[in-house]
Amino acid sequence: MQKIPTNSPSPAKAELPLDLMGPHITAGASAAHRLYQALCETIVSGLVKPGELLPPSRTLARQTGFRRNAVVTAYERLIADGFADATVGSGTFVAARIPARAAEPNKPKVVVETPGQGAFALGCTHIDERALQHFRAFVGRRMRAFGAEHLHYGDPRGSRELRAAIADHLLSARGLRCDPDQIMLTSGTLHALRIVLSAILRSNDQVWCEDPGYPAARTTIAHCGYRAVPVPVDEHGMRVANGRIAAPSARAAYVTPSHQFPLGVQMSMPRRLELLDWARQAGAFVLEDDYDSEFRYDGAPLMSLAGIDRLQRVIYLGTFAKTLFPGLRIGYCALPERLIADVTAARAALDRFPGTLMEGAVADMLNSGAFAANLKRVRKLYREARDALAETLEAKSDGALSVPVPSQGLHLVARFDSSVDLSVAAQAKQAAGAEGWLLADTYSRARPLPGFVLGFSGHAVPQLVASAERLARESRSALRAKSRSGRPGVTRLHYQNR
Repeated sequence: MQKIPTNSPSPAKAELPLDLMGPHITAGASAAHRLYQALCETIVSGLVKPGELLPPSRTLARQTGFRRNAVVTAYERLIADGFADATVGSGTFVAARIPARAAEPNKPKVVVETPGQGAFALGCTHIDERALQHFRAFVGRRMRAFGAEHLHYGDPRGSRELRAAIADHLLSARGLRCDPDQIMLTSGTLHALRIVLSAILRSNDQVWCEDPGYPAARTTIAHCGYRAVPVPVDEHGMRVANGRIAAPSARAAYVTPSHQFPLGVQMSMPRRLELLDWARQAGAFVLEDDYDSEFRYDGAPLMSLAGIDRLQRVIYLGTFAKTLFPGLRIGYCALPERLIADVTAARAALDRFPGTLMEGAVADMLNSGAFAANLKRVRKLYREARDALAETLEAKSDGALSVPVPSQGLHLVARFDSSVDLSVAAQAKQAAGAEGWLLADTYSRARPLPGFVLGFSGHAVPQLVASAERLARESRSALRAKSRSGRPGVTRLHYQNR
């Protein structure tokens, strides 16, 4: 980081000239992002000079009415993007040289940050400015061409236009060939899970679930009146042989084979074939939650389980919550032909049909290439965030944490040694004020590992690094405190029977 000479810094202006309402401001963005855009505009327009001292965060917070943490986040973003430099003890200065891309200050790389979400929260996303501009244009065009299709109840599966676009995407991206008639739009993965299970199961039927696994899926299965049966996961994915022993009469299995949640392992081909063999022999179905396959950082995405099975016994679940943004509330499932009628009837009985207003705009995103272009750009951002988080945790924890770098996905797992008491992770997470999850909370019956499940998508890198440093520091502190207490460092086993 370039340092500004501290012997004679330019004094900070008593009040910084900021335009928080102009065309360079993204309406609806977080306070920190709007302030960042206003600061960029002020710097690029020359209203503050290179080397000039910016106001302290408390002063700028009073001037703008924003909370101080929003100002701090905006300053961190300026520093990360090269618009400002910071010198310990002296303050934050306008950079001596402004980045070349500052010629378009109203078009930063990322325009939406999730307000109210701390570092490591899962399920956060970025959307590129160009993609957002395309989406706004598509929504506007669709609204101007408002048609009769919005004035009556529609197909329970959703618009054929979007279903056809999704079918094309699944063929090119996941090796899954299906007809648009096999696609059903939903409001998300859990919604699809509820609809599909209601069509293929009866009350009290058993469903294999990965252990550890996605807690919300287990909760949904139980809430719908079915029995979730924990099946352990190893480095090759779900242990199918254990499932056969634990619940030989199960009627379905819920799995995340391409990037197991939360451990991140990929189900091996022998294990995939073993699972498909079981489904055929048992007359059961496999629900494949492919929640983050588009975000693979080393090589092309793996072929989906449904692509191998050719949608005979596999029901494929996907979502736009991570590839675009969660607020869309649009997901989908791809169905075996034999299930189309039953699942469509179940959908019609539960909530008639999906919303129609956004379907056309999402279809336009897919068909125009804007969706693929956005994926390419945010994939680069997420890779940078993943690397920064993993490197910081490894470097600052002094060996307390092991952080395997995932080749895919939007989260990583940071683990203590398996002998460490589970309370160490809980204490460190609380002391650091970290979001994300405790790894132990994703287990059902298997012996849990102590550690954390940490999201890195949708978070600014400076925030991730600072939060990772805190979490690493508190992890070391919690380990030392446990050691001084003289209590055994063996993991408690009460999770096994919960």
